[in-house]
Amino acid sequence: MSSQILSHPAALATLAASAAPSFSVVPKPETWDAGVETRQVSDLSVAVVHDWCPSFRGGERVLSALCRIFPKNDVYTLFDFLEDSVKDEFFPNKTFYTSPANSLPFIKKYYRSLFFACPFLIEQFDVTGYDAVISSSAAFARGVITHPDQPHLCYVHSPARYAWDEQFSYLNEAKLGFGPKGLLYRMMLHHLRTWDTRTANGPDMMLANSEFVRRRIRQVYGRDARVVHPPVDLNESVYGREKDDYYVTASFLAPYKRTDLVVEAFRTMPHRRLVVVGEGQQSKKLRAMSAPNITYTGYLPRQDYLETVARAKALIFAGCEDFGIALAEAQASGTPVIAFARGGAVDIVRPLGKDRQPTGILFREQTTGDIQAAVERFDDRRHEIRAENCRLNAQRFSVQRFDTEIAAAFADVLEQRASV
Repeated sequence: MSSQILSHPAALATLAASAAPSFSVVPKPETWDAGVETRQVSDLSVAVVHDWCPSFRGGERVLSALCRIFPKNDVYTLFDFLEDSVKDEFFPNKTFYTSPANSLPFIKKYYRSLFFACPFLIEQFDVTGYDAVISSSAAFARGVITHPDQPHLCYVHSPARYAWDEQFSYLNEAKLGFGPKGLLYRMMLHHLRTWDTRTANGPDMMLANSEFVRRRIRQVYGRDARVVHPPVDLNESVYGREKDDYYVTASFLAPYKRTDLVVEAFRTMPHRRLVVVGEGQQSKKLRAMSAPNITYTGYLPRQDYLETVARAKALIFAGCEDFGIALAEAQASGTPVIAFARGGAVDIVRPLGKDRQPTGILFREQTTGDIQAAVERFDDRRHEIRAENCRLNAQRFSVQRFDTEIAAAFADVLEQRASV
């Protein structure tokens, strides 16, 4: 690490003070330059490393927040397909460095299939000239090569699902058995696991986006992690106290999101309306399952999406998300959440029957029957779930709280290195 950082203990104290555990009044990162020592902290050059940027979703929102907190930074990412308008809004004046593979023909169509090359590609980023490294990782970013004196704080969205506990479901979905192609993929995933565990001790500290991911980090890497939930912009949210007569499910329509279970459940409840928001690999399959009471909107502009969720009776989600920022955003809109009781939903939802101010319902099994039962229970007792309690619950995931906890973690990393 640069001697500049360690030689200013007052800077560490100032940063730690800015991270005091108060949710009411939190200093904005841009105000950290109020004093000489604080200016030295805010002037640190930081390499922010992110797996890839195919579109602006939950992971990219966290990336944007990290860039805002550490204003003197450059972004390193394997693939960058973000539109200029998105960068202008969420990454103003930021320089993006990408891998050579980003310029391959038609790369948008098959970049995920290059996962076997991504460990090599991430190691080609030279970030050793920066004062510090912040990685935002769901697979590869954590493995960037740093020098021994560089502090490295890693925000873990998840260990690579398809390389670890969800390998078999991914292989089954892709119809990759034990034929030649299936064996090749299994061997590549084996090598990815070897690299993943070898690089697990690189960061000084790991942050998990939920308790679920914290447990996965402990199981896969044998490391403890501090939970810092992703930020939800409460000022952006559309608060809807009055609700229309429909339910909504909203996500990137990937198989693991299990939107198919929600659609199938509503096919058997024709008197209840469902709005499906999103596009993805399963779009064609899901539309083929349509029924008169089910509406598909496809991708919606941000404001239209927020208003659609805010007017819904409840948001329904049947997948297992590492966190599930869409669920937290729904709560910020005053919309109850009906979700599978695993993953980040357990952190987000205050379940009916177990909390004095419930904000939703958690169902135990990923089955259409459990979804139907949860919806019927919600209809019977929806008066017990108040919009204002949902909104209040979402304050636990505010931008200010995220800034505070990231600042505290970074200060602790610097302090740990200063004491060595």
